[in-house]
Amino acid sequence: MKRPTFELHNSAASEGGACYVPVQAPEAAAAAGDDRKPILLPVPPDELPGKGYRKGQIASWLYKKGAREWDEMTDLPRRLREALEREWRIGEFALVQAFPSSDGSVKYLFTLHDGRRTEAVYLPYADRKTVCISSQVGCPAGCTFCATGKMGFGRNLTGPEILDQILAVAYHQGLAPREIRNVVLMGMGEPLLNYDNVAWAVRRMLARNALAMSPRRVALSTVGIPKGIRRLAEDDLGIKLALSLHAPDDETRKRIIPTAKAYPVEEIMDAVAEYFQKTRRRVTFEYVMLKGVNDAPEQARAVARLVRTRRIVAHVNLIPFNPWEGAPVEGTPREAIKRFAHILEAEGIPTTVRWSRGVDVGAACGQLALKEG
Repeated sequence: MKRPTFELHNSAASEGGACYVPVQAPEAAAAAGDDRKPILLPVPPDELPGKGYRKGQIASWLYKKGAREWDEMTDLPRRLREALEREWRIGEFALVQAFPSSDGSVKYLFTLHDGRRTEAVYLPYADRKTVCISSQVGCPAGCTFCATGKMGFGRNLTGPEILDQILAVAYHQGLAPREIRNVVLMGMGEPLLNYDNVAWAVRRMLARNALAMSPRRVALSTVGIPKGIRRLAEDDLGIKLALSLHAPDDETRKRIIPTAKAYPVEEIMDAVAEYFQKTRRRVTFEYVMLKGVNDAPEQARAVARLVRTRRIVAHVNLIPFNPWEGAPVEGTPREAIKRFAHILEAEGIPTTVRWSRGVDVGAACGQLALKEG
């Protein structure tokens, strides 16, 4: 299948990594606005336009081969392709920009048809290909250590806008969509505050006639919305839950996470315990390491107590702070992170340090959208 060619986008070339803009999506496209043709992605795969087996052909081009243009669907009659192009649009983005990192990861900045921007990150590993996607433009949680929090809240992404991040990344990486088998909803936004759209996108990721992903390879990260956690347990989508804990006590959490004022740690942990009891799925606890804020030995032991007292099968991911311009906090030194991890392990809590990737291209959530305006 035809894949996109790229041209150097000089505005970012000196910022630690080249930025490439697909030739098919020039900047003028964003200014032109939405052409108001209906987007194809909301249509269930078995209800796509066309008669009989044509529906299956179109579904295959979208979700297996990753076509972004009607002309790429070469086994459809030209007359049908022309009719479909008049009536439907495939992609959700007016502009796609890619910022490759020296470590192999790629940060994507998407301009939506209303001019707003959101982000995703492609993370290749030896045994898997992962995409970290966003659920909102900006974020209402306002965490002080997060560049997205500085942006404030723009709007919820629609279900197709969430799903299309995977399809667009696959296309621009030269991959078939089903080659991406791991997705994490850990980009811009709080997924549980956009629950209906997130759930729609997840169901399409898991559908056999769409992306056919395993639910065990899809993870949703939340800062801690008890009602949303319980709803996720009730709906039982089969995906993994990750709680962005970042501090074991309310006083510290309120300093770095404004939503902690509404949702105390104990209430959040009770909801997580209910989730575990209902689903029996291991819960991941995300913990960004901040110097002098949440990295003391007694705080590590407090994290362990929160997990143990509720009998949750858990895994803790310690995340070194990914610095961004104007950040009001500093990252914990490497040796101190290792000590924190050792304490958790000694307390019986499985722990991994997730050393940062994409630092040279601003891979922390919101950095590119903030820089690019």
